Amino acid sequence: MAARATRRPGMLLLLAALLLAAAAMPSSATLHPVDYLALQAVRRALSDMPGSGFFASWDFTGDPCTFAGVSCSGDGRVVTLALGDPRAGAPGLSGAFPSAALARLAALSSLSLVPGRVSGALSPAVAALPSLRFLALSGNLISGALPNSFSPALRTVDLSKNAFSGRLPSSLLQIRSLRTLVLSHNSLSGEIPRAVSAPLVHLDLRNNRLSGGVPALPETVVYLSLAGNRLSGRVGGVLRRLTRLSFLDLGGNWFSGEVPGELFSFRIGYLQLRKNAFSGDLRPAGRVPAGATVDLSHNALTGRVPPELATAAAVYLNGNKFAGELPAEVAAAAEGGRMRVLFLQDNFLTAIGVRGVPSSAAVCAHWNCVSPPPAVVAACPAKGGRGRRRPPAQCGGRRG
Repeated sequence: MAARATRRPGMLLLLAALLLAAAAMPSSATLHPVDYLALQAVRRALSDMPGSGFFASWDFTGDPCTFAGVSCSGDGRVVTLALGDPRAGAPGLSGAFPSAALARLAALSSLSLVPGRVSGALSPAVAALPSLRFLALSGNLISGALPNSFSPALRTVDLSKNAFSGRLPSSLLQIRSLRTLVLSHNSLSGEIPRAVSAPLVHLDLRNNRLSGGVPALPETVVYLSLAGNRLSGRVGGVLRRLTRLSFLDLGGNWFSGEVPGELFSFRIGYLQLRKNAFSGDLRPAGRVPAGATVDLSHNALTGRVPPELATAAAVYLNGNKFAGELPAEVAAAAEGGRMRVLFLQDNFLTAIGVRGVPSSAAVCAHWNCVSPPPAVVAACPAKGGRGRRRPPAQCGGRRG
């Protein structure tokens, strides 16, 4: 009985606030009183940074459904909230992320926040709003752990360039409607959860502190970036299944083993595997798509340079153990300008075969077992430092 009595004043205060909000709204407005109070709380929590005028239209003597960034449903609920001026280069907002206020917008389906200086935490109550389909808070100062529960309706989540830490919750990778997940440039740690059942098309986890191996990923993935983490192990089995890949960036990790040849037969336009521990001969299963970028630099790849790379627009093989002659097809592509960049330095090549390149191209072949032609030297970008010294046995007694 006492507990009921203590709760009653709070309930009465909330009811009074709702009645006051309804009375304060102009007769033309149809916004629900709860959402009206929530928008007022959002306005109190956030401010325009210098040069921004986003909140200029947020005059609560008018209809909040006409405010910049606000869209309402026919029954007077806020369904879209896009905070901040979305134009390129526009200043963002500052203040504390208004989790408590946003959590009261029960019909919200889209929440976005332009890059700015908004800090605080993303509460589970906001992440799990039942109708939320689009969540984008990139480029702010939001920190803390990611919530363990998210809305089952989410299709897009972009929390990149913030200060989130802790582990990647497995629940996020099991949302049946999730297509795009971007968590790059945070401080997430631990392993990627083993069960990934979301039908992801775009997965970007680069520049975190993730460790361990890469789990089986859905065959729907088209864009995959795991660069700049502490991931390790063999990934051939995972990558062979991702036949729809058009963009792959695994650079700056500790991956090892062979590079699966199947990758080169995919419709992949950007293949970035630099600064890992991949080894063995490179055996492409097909020609690289015309105009692709292939960066395999700073690994431990051996054998001959594959002629299948001749169709690429940019090829980086520097810092490996490739030996023998450069294939005539690759040399001809560089000479003809179809291949705009060819980096071969720090290998064991015995013949380069590139006599000259257009001014629009760059071929670098220093520090091999043979010196590159003068025309190629002139086209090679400057490089700081020296290449590693080659043992005479590796180059048959010659040095490049």
